[in-house]
Amino acid sequence: MALDQSALLEVLEVLKGGDVEERIRQAATTIYQALIEAELTAVIGAGPHERTADRVAQRNGHRSKTLTTTAGDLELRIPMLRTGSFFPSLLERRRRVDQSLFAVIMEAYLYGTSTRKVDDLVKALGADIGISKSEVSRICAELDVEVAAFRDRSLAEQPFRYVFLDATYCKARVDHRVVSQAVVVATGVAADGRREVLGFDVGDSEDGAFWTAFLRSLKTRGLRGVQLVISDAHAGLKAAIEAVLLGAAWQRCRVHFLRNVLAQVPKGHADMVAAAIRTIFAQPDPVHVREQLDVIATMPGRQLPKVEAMLRAAADDVTAFADFPVAHWKKIWSTNPLERVNKEIKRRTDVVGVFPNPAALLRLAGSVLVETHDEWQVSERRYLSEGSMALLDTTTQPAEEVAPTELLTA
Repeated sequence: MALDQSALLEVLEVLKGGDVEERIRQAATTIYQALIEAELTAVIGAGPHERTADRVAQRNGHRSKTLTTTAGDLELRIPMLRTGSFFPSLLERRRRVDQSLFAVIMEAYLYGTSTRKVDDLVKALGADIGISKSEVSRICAELDVEVAAFRDRSLAEQPFRYVFLDATYCKARVDHRVVSQAVVVATGVAADGRREVLGFDVGDSEDGAFWTAFLRSLKTRGLRGVQLVISDAHAGLKAAIEAVLLGAAWQRCRVHFLRNVLAQVPKGHADMVAAAIRTIFAQPDPVHVREQLDVIATMPGRQLPKVEAMLRAAADDVTAFADFPVAHWKKIWSTNPLERVNKEIKRRTDVVGVFPNPAALLRLAGSVLVETHDEWQVSERRYLSEGSMALLDTTTQPAEEVAPTELLTA
């Protein structure tokens, strides 16, 4: 493997002026980067700025990734491709998550969380509980900076047509009490069909002011072009969507809605009611979808009046998906894709149990979401094809694009 001459000279100058640790870190960074570029060249059949008959893809910039090694943290640049994806075989996709879990466990130990629980977690990770407080502070500070940078990044580069909102619940200590805290997550589907984690926060998801502040933070960072928001009917959430994401339609998650309906149905009728409601979503076009809902709403009659009332009250909300391309329906009529993300957050946070504070919960959940976001960016499969996204009417911008700026600061 040959390194670029100018790169070698640049490294040489750094090595001359740095201490021993910095020299080792710089040399390791250079070697890793060279190996990554060499692997990419072999994969696509061409080097940088090289045109060959065997080239199967084109480079399209880089994204940064921190690799923690015994030589220190190496700031690497992962190449991206115009089509397809590439991830170096040298790196571990979930390295950041492991580090974040380690930091949370250590902080929990220092803040008085059950020693037995923490010791079990540490042993499971193969870590040494004798880590110093200064080392814990360093690790946590690095993770906080990384998570904060991701949360604050600009979203203005491209519009996001679909936005999914949901929350999962974890335990944390607040004012010396263990309380339930919601990790709220927003994901979006961009105009090119790829998914991104747009934002996340920790707080009370039933509080309308919390949801309003969360959505305004996304707008402030540049979120635009939203045509449909998919979520459960959290108290205050719908009002926040109407106030902040002006012009966007709202799809009430069909899965959550069905659960709400079945909670009002005797067990003996549950299967029948569930099967009937599912036929609403099996129709071929918007007209038949809404006609079927009307038919199903009349079926319970006097026997199940609450079911009819709930269907008619939510008719517009649970059929909003029908105004969008049929090819998208299965991907936009529920929050199931986001719930899979929440499941991964819960899998990690359940190991900790009770977090010492909301900041520790945000650190771990944020690290999981950063890693999820990175995996989506390098995945060969898009959530929705670019061709099907072109079916959306993008000639008319949603009303939110011209919304008064005072909405963002009120």
